[in-house]
Amino acid sequence: MRYYILSLMTLLAGNTTFSQDSENSQLLEKATAIHEKVITIDTHADINVNNFTDTRNYTQDLETQVNLPKMKEGGLDVAWFIVYTGQDELTQAGYEKAYQNAMSKFEAIHKLVNEHAPNEIGLATSATEVRELVKHGKLVGMIGVENAYPLGEDLGNIEKFYNLGARYMSLSHNGHSQLSDSNTGEADNVWLHNGLSELGKEAVVEMNRLGMMIDVSHPSKEAIKQMFEISKAPLIASHSSARALCDHSRNLDDELLLLFKKHGGVVQTVAFSAYVNTEKHNAFNAAQLEVHKAVGEKMGIKVLPRDTIRAMDNDTRTAYYNEYRKITNAAASQIEKLKESISPVNVSDFADHIDYMVELIGIDHVGISSDFDGGGGIDGWNNASETLNVTVELVKRGYTEEEIEKLWGGNLLRVLDEVEAVARKLQKS
Repeated sequence: MRYYILSLMTLLAGNTTFSQDSENSQLLEKATAIHEKVITIDTHADINVNNFTDTRNYTQDLETQVNLPKMKEGGLDVAWFIVYTGQDELTQAGYEKAYQNAMSKFEAIHKLVNEHAPNEIGLATSATEVRELVKHGKLVGMIGVENAYPLGEDLGNIEKFYNLGARYMSLSHNGHSQLSDSNTGEADNVWLHNGLSELGKEAVVEMNRLGMMIDVSHPSKEAIKQMFEISKAPLIASHSSARALCDHSRNLDDELLLLFKKHGGVVQTVAFSAYVNTEKHNAFNAAQLEVHKAVGEKMGIKVLPRDTIRAMDNDTRTAYYNEYRKITNAAASQIEKLKESISPVNVSDFADHIDYMVELIGIDHVGISSDFDGGGGIDGWNNASETLNVTVELVKRGYTEEEIEKLWGGNLLRVLDEVEAVARKLQKS
């Protein structure tokens, strides 16, 4: 039996809160029954290696958006933990530093499942292993690589990452990599490869051979189209939404979405507020920032610009966020009051993207992701403990149990199976 902490915000449409009337009680009861039955998968949760130590780790209910207690509370079965490396210079020194960063995150994830919580969570590398772990009452961790920059120019590292458990990888992040142009090229229309480099094209072939899913959430549109042309296996977007509803370069336009339908892949709708509704996100965040600045000033803590924070080394950034958390805790009641006048991006807005993509490309090609601890989170699903709220919204919109099962994980597991099948065929030939 799972236990849930329900958010009282955006459980129903708009900003209304849940009330114990008969209709809403029936809705919650139905959603809870479905939520307990289906396998729930979030395909993108970033990690910080400082939260994977002997004294501080995910067995504790840390302030992180994802950890084991929060997963249990919200009924989130599977979290894809992300081996993320930011883009740096395309030099051997840069590649080596990036490789070491990636290895530290692989090591952290393995330490969680093998040392810190082997009785609570297991590492899965296939759809079969996911189902078996869930069947035996365990949480599941899976590994995705965000940015293939750490590969350097040695594609043999793809197999190393695969053997460490990685089952999807994106070929770029924010900035052009040695393998692929990034969506960020839209800002100045400057491109490095006009899609994929020759090395990037070889990487697609190698990922097909190994059975590693290709993630297109960050590469440029031209690079994505080339990946569809080259890949013999379905592709995924691990955390992207619909550009028709939110015109952000990180989202997928209809032309790209329809390629997922044609080639059998899946798009994991992301609960990143700026990608769900940029206008609402900007309006609420601007108002929230003013509150935080005022509270911080009284506490003697200065709120820094995002660019300044991004430029910090890991330890300095962690220390800053620890201080900033004091501000957010102190300002919590003011922020709740702010929501009465300025609506933040919420679960209903998020579900609008699911609706749009389901209508355009079909129920078999849409999934769910959060980008928690990497900037993700919306009102009503701001950490893993609130995961049930997404199911409540889907039930409210008329999705059936079978459809919700596909959205929450069935589609992603199907694609993983298909990618593995392609790999077996390629390896035989």
